[in-house]
Parts: sequence; structure tokens; C-alpha cells
Amino acid sequence: MTSLPNAANITREVLDNGIIVLVYENFATQSVVLSGSLGAGSLYEQSDKSGLAAMTANALMRGTQSRDFNAIATMLEDIGADLDVSAGVHRAGFGGKALAEDLPVLIDLLADVLRQPAFPTAPVERMRGEMLTGLQIRSQDTRYRARRAFHQQLYPETHPYHYSVSGSLETVPTITIDELQAFHGAHYGPEMMVIAIVGAVKASDAIAQARAAFEDWHNLHQPPTRTLPQVEQPAEIRRAFVPLAGKTQSDIVIGSLGPSRFEPDYMAAMLVNCVLGQFGMSGRIGETVREDLGLAYYAYSSLDGGMGPTPWRAIAGVNPANIQLATERIIDEIRRITNEPVSDEDLANVQSFFVGKLPLQLESNEGIAGTMLNMEIYGLGLDYLLTYRERIHALSKEDLLGAARHYLNPDAYVLSISGPETD
Repeated sequence: MTSLPNAANITREVLDNGIIVLVYENFATQSVVLSGSLGAGSLYEQSDKSGLAAMTANALMRGTQSRDFNAIATMLEDIGADLDVSAGVHRAGFGGKALAEDLPVLIDLLADVLRQPAFPTAPVERMRGEMLTGLQIRSQDTRYRARRAFHQQLYPETHPYHYSVSGSLETVPTITIDELQAFHGAHYGPEMMVIAIVGAVKASDAIAQARAAFEDWHNLHQPPTRTLPQVEQPAEIRRAFVPLAGKTQSDIVIGSLGPSRFEPDYMAAMLVNCVLGQFGMSGRIGETVREDLGLAYYAYSSLDGGMGPTPWRAIAGVNPANIQLATERIIDEIRRITNEPVSDEDLANVQSFFVGKLPLQLESNEGIAGTMLNMEIYGLGLDYLLTYRERIHALSKEDLLGAARHYLNPDAYVLSISGPETD
């Protein structure tokens, strides 16, 4: 790769129906990656039908009006390709990989599953069974239950983030095939759709293939982009405990609302989170709680960013006897990161880390495609990577401190725990 992906080497085409196609030519390999998304996430489902978007996305590969499940699987197997569709909160995503010469086949199949799904009864019911089995397994997982309880405490029932994209053991059995068809009919279409294609293919050829498969797709039923309801930071400590008998480990989640990807202090928050619970042996939290005190099997912090205010949280798996002390030490580190600037050494380390990992993210066609999608979806601009290093190194200790204080409060947060009952 001779240069970073940018406006000079990314071809961006808007089809007549509004679909955005991004292509990056990379002839260093003989493969091609196709990735993209559209506005059909769980944001658009009702709470009593939680899991509807995920079920719809998962069902698309189970059969179309012209191909059954076996035909789809055989078609992919014959060319050594893969393709999948899944749903998140805001968007349904799709991705596939094939030899460059088989890109037309991959695009044709993608168009078929997105546009003409059949929702055949037997495969859909098998899929429902698989989803319910997964939910039953997770219902006995302390890590999953602590995370779910955290979301339910942090976000009110009126907020989509309160619910699991996968649905629940109560809602998934109630979703009908008619509802899958209705959700598909209302939310799958060209509005908000972005396709990224990266690999050994000429941009003009890739765009022509995407145009032939998708440009005549129209859906007048697609609703406008849904906006998230407002949600406030915790004003006090909110606690939740989910008892799971017979477990030898407890899982702790502590946190509050973090920034969306659109917030101006998002990057500063990402860097300070790295200091708090990511860098080296999981940052300060990992060093204190796990390495120095031996209180946790794992301990770190996470900050995802995204279309809305996703959580900024610290997570630890501990012996049940260590819950209180581990929680106190995590809060100590949150208090420290909000009270005093990071050191010059910490700042330099995380800046170098963020700049250094960028080339690693772009080593594969998948990484390039994902980066291109983010640049488009979050409005970062196609030249985003060209100024990335400078923007990271422009962040100061004061910027990081400001972001920490903006989102973290050691005296007001959500604390959720799942594990065995303790005395």
C-alpha cells in the first residue's frame, strides 16, 4: 500500500437511489472484501418485540424467493466465499469476501438476500431455536447478566439502549414470520445504505456491478432516521445485583454515559480511557486491581463510541469475596483520572499507541473497508486518515482531563454485579 486511503484514491459514487458506494483498489492480494450497512437496526423495533431486527437480519441468508438455504450455502462454498448479515442497534450490517473474479457473484447474492428474502418457515424456526439456546446459555453467564443489568439501570425503558439487540427469552418466541416480513418491507432499502468494496478490482468495475444490482431498488416505506431520546447521566449511585447460584465468579460493571462518535471530545475520551483501563496490562485499573492487589481475574475499561451515547464502563471478574474491595479500588482510579491530569509519559504513550495501531488496522482489506464505512457514516471525510496523526498529537493533558470530568463521576454512576449470593 503506497498511501493511506483518502479522497484521492477512494472512489465515492452515489447511485441514483441514494446508495453510497466506496471503492478502494488494492491489487496486493487477489481477494476482494465487500462490507456495508443500512438503517435497519433494533432502534426501529418496539420493546415488546425486542430481537425483531436481529431475527430479520439473521433470516435473510436462510432463503430467498429464488434460492433456498442449501442453494445459498452451495453457491458460496463453490467459490470459497463467505457472506453474512447481522443487526446492531442503529444499522443492519453485511459483509463478505471472495476472490476478485467472483465479486459479481457475491454482489448478486447480496442483492438477492437483501431485496428478496423468503423467510421460509422451517429454517426460520431453526434459527429461532438457535437464538433461544444462545439466550438461555447467556442467562447463566455472570458477565452477560452484569452487562445487561448495567444497561437496564443506565438507560430508561423508553430508550433503545435499554434492550438487547438479541432480544430476550420472553420476546423472541413471540415474533412471527409476518412481523419479520413487515420489518424487512419497512426498513430494508436504499435509504441510509453504504457499500464499501476493497480489493483487486477496478473501481469502475465494482461500481458498475453495484449499480446493476442495487440502483433500481426503491422502498417508499422506509421511515426517516429515528433520533434517540435524551438520556441523562446518573445523578446518584444506582445499584443492581443479579444472583446466579452455583457460580464461583462475580462480574462487576461500573460506569456512566460516554460520548457518541460525533462528540468533539470523543478522541480525548478514547485516549484517557486507554490510560484508565486499556494500555499495557489494562491500564491503571488492570495494574491496580489485577496485577498489584490480585483482586480480579480480569479488569479493564471500555469506551465504544457510536451513533449515540454508549457506556463508558469499567469491567472486572472477581472472586465473590473481593467484590467490595475491587469496586472501591476501581472507583479510586476513576476518581484519580478525574482529579488530576495524566502524566506526560502516559500522554506520550497513548498517543504513540493510537498512531501506531492505525497501520495495523489498515493491513487487511477488511480493516480498510471498515475504516471507510466509519469515515462515511460518521461524516469524518475521506481525508480523515491524512490528519489523524496530527489530531492525536494535538490533544493535551487538559483535553483528556476535560473529557474524563465530562463523562465520569466517582460519586454518581451505575454499579451492576452478577454472581452468587454472598453474606
